[in-house]
Amino acid sequence: MVSLIAPSKAQRKLTDNIRKRRLLMELTQEELAERSGVALPTLRKFEQKGIISLESFLKLLLVVGGLEEMIDSTKPNKPLFNSIDDVLKKHNRSTRKRGHRK
Repeated sequence: MVSLIAPSKAQRKLTDNIRKRRLLMELTQEELAERSGVALPTLRKFEQKGIISLESFLKLLLVVGGLEEMIDSTKPNKPLFNSIDDVLKKHNRSTRKRGHRK
């Protein structure tokens, strides 16, 4: 599936989602930093600019929820075809049609 969202917009949405989850859990930045093991300045920088390492991002998800969904969302889709031969077979398969009686 092709996405039309720009990486910078996706980054902003991820940042906003984590912040909203933190607030719904009624956690301060300090509390989330302590629970996740992510340094407070790192968390602040993430919430302000969206910049964070993958490891720290995953630590935050572990606390606020969503880690399993993130893992599941990156699973590869099963391809419809295994080879070009499968594509050609599907394309060349003619369907039988009945003629019209007169």
